[in-house]
Amino acid sequence: MSLSRRNFVIATSVAAGGSLVLSACSSGDSGGGGGKGSPNAGATEYTGATVKIGTAEDSKGPAAEIAGAKKGGTIYGISEDDFSHLDPQRIYFAFNSSGATLFARGLTGYKVDDKGGMTLVGDLATDVGTASADNKSWTFTLKDGLKWQDGSELTVEDVRHGIERAWAPFITEGAAYVQQALTGKGDWRKGYEGPYKGKHLDSLVIDKAKKTITFKLAEARPDFNFTLAMSCYAATSVKLDTKEKYDKQPASCGPYIVKHRTIDKSMTLTRNKHWDPATDPIRNAYPDTFEFEFGPTSLESADRFIADQGKDQQMISIYKSVPAERMQKVLTDPELKKRTFNGLLTGTYYYAINCKRITDVEVRKALNTAWPLEQIRKIYGGPSAGDYATTILSPDILGRKEYDFYGKLKTPKGDAAAAKAILKKAGKLGQKIVYTYPQSPTYDKTAVVIENALKAAGFKPVIKPVDSTSYYDQIQQVDNSFDVMWFGWSPDWPTAYTMIQPLFDSANIGNGQNNVSQVKVDWIDAAIKKNVVVDDQKAAGAAWAALDKRIMDEVVPVIPETFQRRFYLYGSKVGGAMMDPQFSATIIYKTYVKA
Repeated sequence: MSLSRRNFVIATSVAAGGSLVLSACSSGDSGGGGGKGSPNAGATEYTGATVKIGTAEDSKGPAAEIAGAKKGGTIYGISEDDFSHLDPQRIYFAFNSSGATLFARGLTGYKVDDKGGMTLVGDLATDVGTASADNKSWTFTLKDGLKWQDGSELTVEDVRHGIERAWAPFITEGAAYVQQALTGKGDWRKGYEGPYKGKHLDSLVIDKAKKTITFKLAEARPDFNFTLAMSCYAATSVKLDTKEKYDKQPASCGPYIVKHRTIDKSMTLTRNKHWDPATDPIRNAYPDTFEFEFGPTSLESADRFIADQGKDQQMISIYKSVPAERMQKVLTDPELKKRTFNGLLTGTYYYAINCKRITDVEVRKALNTAWPLEQIRKIYGGPSAGDYATTILSPDILGRKEYDFYGKLKTPKGDAAAAKAILKKAGKLGQKIVYTYPQSPTYDKTAVVIENALKAAGFKPVIKPVDSTSYYDQIQQVDNSFDVMWFGWSPDWPTAYTMIQPLFDSANIGNGQNNVSQVKVDWIDAAIKKNVVVDDQKAAGAAWAALDKRIMDEVVPVIPETFQRRFYLYGSKVGGAMMDPQFSATIIYKTYVKA
């Protein structure tokens, strides 16, 4: 999932025996990243950890109580950007997914303990599902007592509807894992246009009496229950579905209802009286109300957190971390540091190169060679902001191997002379490069150093910032006019497959899809299909690592940037604030107002 919106930052590989095991790697120089803030901080280095696969007992509600937490009051959230989508089937970015946890629920989900440990559990389902011996059939049973915000029963038809809506022509966002697994096709839309004309997929079998839904897959998927934890596979009420309008005000089966929304300004969520905590092992629901404010920059928000006045004492940052301009103040002030938590993102920030427009691989190599990683990270806050990236796979991916084809660790500021020599040999001196990014004060600054570095290397850069709210929708158009696009990715669920397949499988070239580099290489497609069915996790890890390396050596579709760390501030009257290991943000549903 895209890091700026989606998704899942614990990078792992499916392991036998009921857990997912992370590989242990050093985080390298983390600068001022150490030290104690909130006791609920995230991981501070790349260490071995597990994501457990829960039992039916683990899947029972209610969620574990947080010591000292009480119901009542309002938690205020602040963000520079509004949520670009609320319709679950149109959600693929972590920021949107973080907000959706308050009102959307799927068959499975992740229960997070007070130390950030994760367990896959049944959310709407009684457990994490039952697979056939060949992993081509998965069956789930719904819990009793599930209801929508109007009091109507949540049924297996609603679960099926949430899956089948992905085929509707107006839904072009979201993941494609389930669709491809059900059809066995890259062109999974062919022959079906969704459920609105009364047609249903033969590969989805429901039993209303038994409250079961069975997925008949065309391909083996041993980790399919992880796939279904994604927001885009949440249930959608057949009765309450308003199609295109659903994106503005979706129906809730979670603890809160979207009560009021003014696009790009504010959103208010109030309690859903028909949500039964006994059915929900994941979510606490302490505040009576959440009020979200959109618009203030990260710097403006940070200054309000630092001042800690009035209702800002009950404020959380929905997704934006402490900006570089205030990092030193926060890290050196003990009182401020008490109101922080931080954690590593195990996904990769990078720049996608549009291979449809930049067809010469030598030009793509020159871009990597010239790219000013050191100057960019300095703007982010220096070493405390994270480590330089030279690979596609992030450090906690099992089997991941380090390499540095383009000398970024030796010369992180970029090697203009070497890049210019590559361009000259290829006959491409003066190559025009249209660079785009989601406009913000920070990325405006990085655009300047990128422009300067490209000019020095013999390119002719053209800088075209895009409004941050619509950024992803624009770069995910196949006919976009950009050559290099700021991007980022973390696993949708804990396997290397979910880093490589969404970004480089040619089946994912299309409007709203995430192969924004528009890579179409037969041997990459073949390797993905081969690797995904490897049962042995060590062998699978080695295969994915080899593919990662070959892609960056022979195709060069991206410019890796950083493996980042985030620091978050929160108000003095906020309790329960901690890092969400799923979405690299505040776990909104665990927060409460201190007495």
